[in-house]
Amino acid sequence: MTWLPLALLCALSVASADAATKAWLQGFTARELTLIRFTLTGALLSPLLFWLPDLGSLPAAFWGWLLVLVPLEIAAMLLYMAAIRDHPLSLTLPYLAFTPVFSMAIAAVVLGERVSLLGLAGVLLIVVGAWLLNLEHARRDDWRTWLRPLGAIRWEAGSRMMLGVALLYGVTSTLGKAALLYLPSAPFGAFYFAIIGLLAIPLLVLLPVGSTPVSWRASWQRLASRPAAVLTVAALNGVMVVTHFLALRHIEVAYMIAVKRSSLLFGILYGAWLFQEANLRSRAPGGLLMLAGVFVIVLA
Repeated sequence: MTWLPLALLCALSVASADAATKAWLQGFTARELTLIRFTLTGALLSPLLFWLPDLGSLPAAFWGWLLVLVPLEIAAMLLYMAAIRDHPLSLTLPYLAFTPVFSMAIAAVVLGERVSLLGLAGVLLIVVGAWLLNLEHARRDDWRTWLRPLGAIRWEAGSRMMLGVALLYGVTSTLGKAALLYLPSAPFGAFYFAIIGLLAIPLLVLLPVGSTPVSWRASWQRLASRPAAVLTVAALNGVMVVTHFLALRHIEVAYMIAVKRSSLLFGILYGAWLFQEANLRSRAPGGLLMLAGVFVIVLA
């Protein structure tokens, strides 16, 4: 069961990068955070590129997958930033829980992967648990409030945007595994993020990011002012990239993405430990459901 520790480490590194961002990078713009998470992460992973085979020997299918993947990955990132920047978090973040569901359906079509009934139950437990973790205004004693954000999709653009992000991540996680068949896991992750990181620079120059534009000179100065914090976040994100693709090679996409979503549970624990957030007890049911889901997937 080598994939499970990797998937859990992937989830922990995501939550750790988010906690470090909240603790040390408050006030950084979306553009600056994107450069850290994509461009700087790609730079830190660049030593792994020495293990790449001759790229000229790769078949056209690999480049076809990559040609589809990269713009979808960047589009998901931009849509995600816009959703959380302009809309209430309580009506957007719950929709990320649907990523494993989309992954399950897409992987069945693209890769021919099938999950067992027990595995399906585990995925759904994690999805429901992730949903409950993000219901800021739900009451534990009234199950009808647990579904409140579903109604928001009719009138809240942010909810629809985040559902689109979940769908895009379902596509990229599946197509990423298809491209991964042609390269070793760690070099592939480094190569993938190197391409995304390089393309993100001109894209962020051309597109407005944030309601208050910040000059590139000011952005570079801000990034250089906190080198330890910036490098820590990028390094944690690099751990996420490597463990993501290492685990993905050995298990169905839906299982991997579902376990990776346990990063939400790690994030809640970080909130209570580092930021004295007082909502740990109210989120306990969602956390327990997610843990039960991971256990069921292991049995599957």
